Amino acid sequence: MTNYIIRRFVGNLVVIWIVMTFVFLALRVLPGDFAAQQVANQFFSGATSRGQSDKATQEAQGAEEGASENVDRALQAARERLGLHDPVIVQYGKYWRDIFSGNPGKSFQTAESVVDMTADALPYTVQLGVMAVIIAALLAAPVGIFSAIRPDGFIDGGLRVFAVFFLAAPSFWTAALLSGWAVQYDVLTIDVVSAPGVWDDAWGSFQLFIIPALAGGLATGAVLMRFLRSGLLEVLRQDYIRTAHSKGLRESVVVYRHVLRNALLPIVTILGFLTASLIAGNVILEQMFNIPGMGRQFLRAILDRDVPLAQFMTLLLVGGVVFVNLLVDLSYFVIDPRVTVEGASA
Repeated sequence: MTNYIIRRFVGNLVVIWIVMTFVFLALRVLPGDFAAQQVANQFFSGATSRGQSDKATQEAQGAEEGASENVDRALQAARERLGLHDPVIVQYGKYWRDIFSGNPGKSFQTAESVVDMTADALPYTVQLGVMAVIIAALLAAPVGIFSAIRPDGFIDGGLRVFAVFFLAAPSFWTAALLSGWAVQYDVLTIDVVSAPGVWDDAWGSFQLFIIPALAGGLATGAVLMRFLRSGLLEVLRQDYIRTAHSKGLRESVVVYRHVLRNALLPIVTILGFLTASLIAGNVILEQMFNIPGMGRQFLRAILDRDVPLAQFMTLLLVGGVVFVNLLVDLSYFVIDPRVTVEGASA
């Protein structure tokens, strides 16, 4: 077991290194950088202010020949200040040096530590993710169990249509419909301006988070429900289940003691994969509802070419997904004692 955990841990470190290297290169291959945007905004605003008078306009036209040199000097100075003038291999070495030293840098946009900015955004993302997972579990467990126990009936057909609908519907579309309905009928007071956290205003935070959590939870729960139904149907057809029924055990005892535990392995597996998709969906939902979480900050960092913030948040997101999948693999040994290290490795 120890060797297996060590192998998985080392393999996960390799995965993180590959993803972070790809992100590092992608942020530098994309056209433009933060320095170019900063200089462009500076000179554009200067040109706009000069255009407010005819005299200033004539002076600007007379200085047009030297404008290009001024832009080049300003761009070079900005890149030197931000550390973007070094060759890519040098920047790559500095990046990993800063990570291992525990100082991943400061945001280009705000000059704040990316660690502090991430610490401020993380509770919002965790709150949204936890609420979505709870909703998904509350939806998938009873619906999946009922569909498996009473298959091919009218209710089962309706529940499957329900699941397929939310499998196909994008989470942002569902969130838009729910928010429009809530506003129209004055069901919730959605405060997208201050975006309160649960530690500041529990009820206000619940009203803000419940719609995006429902949108993400319905999509995730639909997937879990389909897998739970399929897994339960497969287990219910086994000989030992028929033997348990023939002994006179109640159906509830058979389902909860014998069927569910043996059907949990594929459910736990798919739950690990759904974590990544849930995080990706939260990027859009946080942007829609102005939730200052990691997804919203990560999107802004990409658009602004805020390299230190984008790289650090990518490291945390990838590390979180990898860690969850490692926990999923280790949970196999708890759920089913028959699982061996060789079987888990396969």
